[in-house]
Amino acid sequence: MSVPNIPALRRGQVYQSLDKVELKSVRTGEVVATVGQVNAGVVRRDLRKPTREILRAVPIRKLLAMSREAGDLFLNGTLPLGDGEQSPQDYIAQLSETSGLPNVLITRNMKKIFTVFDEMEMILKGLTRGLDLSIIDSGTGEQQGIPVSYFATSETMGVVLPSNSPGVNSLWMPSVVLKVPVVLKPGREEPWTPYRIIQAFLAAGVPAEAFSFYPTDHEGSGAIMEACDRAVIFGDKGTVDRYAGNPGVEVHGPGWSKVILGEDQVDNYEKYLDLIVASVSDNGGRSCINASCLVVPRRGEEIAEKLAQRLSRLKPLAPDDPNAILSGFANPKMAEGIQASIEADLKTPGAVEVTEKYRGGERIVQREGSTYLLPTVIFCKGFDHPLSNKEFLFPYVSVVEMPQEEMLSKIGYSLVVTALTENPRFLDQIIASPHVERLNLGAIPTTRVEWSQPHEGNLFEFLYRRRAIQRA
Repeated sequence: MSVPNIPALRRGQVYQSLDKVELKSVRTGEVVATVGQVNAGVVRRDLRKPTREILRAVPIRKLLAMSREAGDLFLNGTLPLGDGEQSPQDYIAQLSETSGLPNVLITRNMKKIFTVFDEMEMILKGLTRGLDLSIIDSGTGEQQGIPVSYFATSETMGVVLPSNSPGVNSLWMPSVVLKVPVVLKPGREEPWTPYRIIQAFLAAGVPAEAFSFYPTDHEGSGAIMEACDRAVIFGDKGTVDRYAGNPGVEVHGPGWSKVILGEDQVDNYEKYLDLIVASVSDNGGRSCINASCLVVPRRGEEIAEKLAQRLSRLKPLAPDDPNAILSGFANPKMAEGIQASIEADLKTPGAVEVTEKYRGGERIVQREGSTYLLPTVIFCKGFDHPLSNKEFLFPYVSVVEMPQEEMLSKIGYSLVVTALTENPRFLDQIIASPHVERLNLGAIPTTRVEWSQPHEGNLFEFLYRRRAIQRA
């Protein structure tokens, strides 16, 4: 049986490149697919041409209906894949082979993406804060009796995607219904999800010109970032720092998400253990909304011990096991680098790994050809230690003990905070904190997403600007 070839798409048109890379199974090393590559010159040449007019001509109500139809096709349909076809079962198996994700996590991410397709109108209402969506069609209208006008800030939105989780693709999908074409650079090990989303949109009738799909190298990624007036990129702290202050680039970097136990709730910590475990380990611990730090005012060593006992039960399982949570690494060197980083930082006084005695061996393990990192809990006396506020692509959490009155001045930027306290004064201080991007008040895992409220940035405000308007 021949392996599929995933082609590039140039404004929706299939481009069969002679330059291809092989996607191999993380478990067997066998070739699962080939992916056609494009160079930076092709990207620059294509992006000189305007593309937005074709989407502007489609009423937003029609695009919303297309999105709902596309959702069903994405979740349940057999869609084109290069010269062949891909069923939902094929998609799950292929993505699992090249990414190391267990089938159950891919299925959950499929349902998450389906929700974005299906509930796009509600998502846009949240992004636009209740704007009459017909204003996107005409550019002008009224809101609460006041004339308003909005215009797009870019012909296209470039997106440089990672390979860590299929769910990140949900962040760019509203751009299509907001009538801004997308230019996607897929993650090396994860072209499957963005390609399948595009094919679902196309099958539902969205104009092909709205989609460019460029598997490319670092120079090609740079060309996308340069050519699109609005671009989204995923990366580490270095990427965040490089684009800091650039209003045309939205960076999705480390989340440093946290659970905070208040002084009034710390003695009840056992009733929150399930929530904390879920916050740390959902989606294999690979998301920026996974909690990588638990902040407590006291009893830190005891809580870390109980958390370590619970998380250490998570072991690598077969990819088709419905109880699988841990994900293998597509690139074993990444796992080895994380392992080396943790071990080096543990030499700095002030932190101790609590999971070591429970896992019964090394943190880095092999199963059926895949490389895994086992859950790790580190106890830290304060935020001065380098492991106190780290984030890794597996279930990792530091338990940091410090006085409650110092917490908010020390935690730093946090994409999501779940605040477990009923103290009115402490709640007011958390709500007022400029460091917290998304706030869960009460027993809500950091990983629970409310699609009507973006957890990082606002895509509508990124892609559209409001202008003053007066009529004679």
